[in-house]
Amino acid sequence: MPAAVESISPAAIQSEWARVEVLARCLLASRGGREPDPELIARLKRLQHQVEQVRRSETSPWLKLPTRGLSPLALDVLACIMVSEAMPRIGWLYQELQPGNPLPFVTPALLHMLLALEDDEIHELQTLIGAGGELRRRNLVDAETDGAFAALRPVRSAVALLMDWPEAEVAPPGAIRVRLRASWEELVLPPDREIMLREFLLWLRHRDTVVHQWGGKTVGGPVALFSGPSGTGKTFAATVLATELDWPLYRVDLARLVSKYIGETEKNIGRLFDAAHGRHMVLQFDEVDALMSKRGEIKEARDRYANMEVSYLLARIEDHDGPCILTTNLRAQIDKAFSRRFQMVVEFPRPDEPARARLWSLMIPPRAPRHQAVDFELLARAVNLTGGNIKNAALHAAYLAADDGGSITMAHIATAVFRELAKDRPQLSRNDLGPLADHLPAAVAGIGEGS
Repeated sequence: MPAAVESISPAAIQSEWARVEVLARCLLASRGGREPDPELIARLKRLQHQVEQVRRSETSPWLKLPTRGLSPLALDVLACIMVSEAMPRIGWLYQELQPGNPLPFVTPALLHMLLALEDDEIHELQTLIGAGGELRRRNLVDAETDGAFAALRPVRSAVALLMDWPEAEVAPPGAIRVRLRASWEELVLPPDREIMLREFLLWLRHRDTVVHQWGGKTVGGPVALFSGPSGTGKTFAATVLATELDWPLYRVDLARLVSKYIGETEKNIGRLFDAAHGRHMVLQFDEVDALMSKRGEIKEARDRYANMEVSYLLARIEDHDGPCILTTNLRAQIDKAFSRRFQMVVEFPRPDEPARARLWSLMIPPRAPRHQAVDFELLARAVNLTGGNIKNAALHAAYLAADDGGSITMAHIATAVFRELAKDRPQLSRNDLGPLADHLPAAVAGIGEGS
C-alpha cells in the first residue's frame, strides 16, 4: 500500500459515479425507445477519459481498497455496485431500470446491459461476483443469494473507507479492540529490537514498490511473532505499531475460536478473517503456543483435526492482506516448521537495569507530584521487575499518594513494589526488596511477613 494512501482525497472518484449515472440514463432512454441525447454521449466519452486517468494515477481513491491487480472490468463492476451507497440517487435509477427488484442495488442482469458486456466478459463477471468470486473474497461486495437477479450490495466498510466516511466500529468475531495509543518514545526495548519493529512496517509501506513495480512475490500479512516473558512489552509494541499506522488494534482470543466440535474451529476462524478482510486493522493473536506447539504423532482422530485447525489458521493468516502479530511466552514450544511463515520474529527480553530506570520514569503519572527523593536508578537496581510489573507498581504508588494527599514518595513505591511481588511470592520478606527495603513502612512489612 502506498505510504500516503490515507491522505488520498475521495473527490476524484466522482467521475466514476458520474459515468455510471450517464450509463444508466442512456439505458433508460434506450428502454423508452429513444436514442440517447448526443450531448449525453459526448459527456460519457469525456467521463470515460477522466476515469481512465484517475485509475492510472498514484492518487487514485481505489488504492484505499484492496483493488491491486483487478482488471478494468472489475473496477467497472465495483463502481456500478458501490454507487448505490455513495450516490443514493443512482440507486433510484437502478429501480427504474429493474422495476421488479424492490432494492436499489444493481443485479448481474442489469450489469450485463449497463456495461454492454460481450460473451467472454459475462464469464469474467461471474468470476468476480459469484460465490467465492474475486470481489467477494476481497470483502468489497456481498450478495445474499446468487443468480442473474440477485442484488449485489457494496460492503459498507469498503464504501466508508473509499469515501472517507466515519465507519461504525464493528469488531471481528472473536476479537476485542485495544483502545490504547502509544508512541516509539514510550517503547523501552534494546535498539536492535526497535529496528526490527520498524522493519516490520516496511512490508506495508513499500508493498506497492516491491510487488507491483519490482515484480516481487505477493504474500499476505505481514506476520510477526513476538516472544518473551509476560510483561516485557509485546502488546505494548503491537500498540505502537498500530498507532504508527493509525489503525485499530484488535486482540484475538483464541479460546473463543477453538471449539471441541470438529469443523467449528475452522468456521470461527473463517468468520474472523472474512470480517477483517479489506479493513485497515492490526490483528494480535495471544499465547499462540497453545495452538502451535510442536506436533507429536497422530494417535487419534482428534490429533489429526487439531493439526488441520492449525494449518487452516496459518493459511488464513498468510492469505490475510493485513498485519498479524502472534505472541507467545514459550517460543521453544512453537513448532519450527511454522517459522518460515513469519516475516519477522522479535524476542522481547526482560529489561536490564538502565531499561528499568527508564520504565520507572515513564510509568509514574507525568503530572503527579513526586518527592525529590524518588530515585529511579535505585528502583531499577533494587528489584528485577518487568515492564508490566513496573506499570502496576507505579500506578499503585500513585493511588497511595493520592489517598495521602501528597506527593509520591519512595515509601509509596516500596509498598507498591511489595504488593506487586506478593502476587507471585506468598512468603515475601523485606529482603526481597533489596535496597528498597529501607523505605518500606514497618506496618506493610509486618503484614507481609506474617502472612
